[in-house]
Amino acid sequence: MSEKRLSGKVAWVTGSSRGIGQVIADHLADLGAKVAVHGTSPTSTRAFNEADSLEAVAKAIAAAHDGVVLPVWGDLTEEATVKQLADKIRREFGRIDILVNCAGGDIGAQGTMGENAGKPKFNDAVYIAVQDIHTVMARNLMTCILCCREVAPEMIARKEGWIVNIGSISGLSGHSAEAIYSTAKAAVHEYSRCLAAQLRPDNVRVNVVAPGPIITPRFVASRPIVESMKKTDNSLDRYGWPIEIARAVEFLVTPDSSYVSGQVLRVDGGSQLWPA
Repeated sequence: MSEKRLSGKVAWVTGSSRGIGQVIADHLADLGAKVAVHGTSPTSTRAFNEADSLEAVAKAIAAAHDGVVLPVWGDLTEEATVKQLADKIRREFGRIDILVNCAGGDIGAQGTMGENAGKPKFNDAVYIAVQDIHTVMARNLMTCILCCREVAPEMIARKEGWIVNIGSISGLSGHSAEAIYSTAKAAVHEYSRCLAAQLRPDNVRVNVVAPGPIITPRFVASRPIVESMKKTDNSLDRYGWPIEIARAVEFLVTPDSSYVSGQVLRVDGGSQLWPA
């Protein structure tokens, strides 16, 4: 049985209807936190057949860990929606101690049901459609900023809080493909550093987890997969798994990281070995 290290804490995990976010939400619930799971819509779970509904995800996580899980949904690129959802969580749980911004992805204006699981058709630095630029930037950067702006003031008032923004190793190097996604994640990294500097006197820790290639249903649907890379042990030359990101988040929202803030933690099996 997992030690209930987060008993009494409330966590909001954005983008947790599926993929990495869903596993992070499950892991935090396993650690004893009350968790708000989030999707853009009540059925965004169906995009890659990960669940019938967000409500089903919440019920499954709650049942698995004898916990309390609240489903909330809405477009986090809209400031009013972010406030509405945060207020709903506060009404239900009283506070938000932990914010994990996992909403995002290299998904353009066509949405997840488009070709290549929603990747922009021309996904480079020059020929990508302007509408796709706006969508990818908003989906990754604006959702992060708006949620941080909404939740940080209560953490400042309490002189305690934990914010973990999910970035990407794509935001730490140059790419001819996924250029706008990489730009957005680089901006998430820098915004997180700036926020960490501002919140340092208030005992609020802000950090980034930057995953490498992680096996999720959308990851599999959006690119060719090398089957030999789907290992779980005996090598770091492999794909990662969502639980490995969740464990990094655990480190950053528990006393294990009591003197850590403003950092970008790569979780990529050592595929990038240079300074951020």
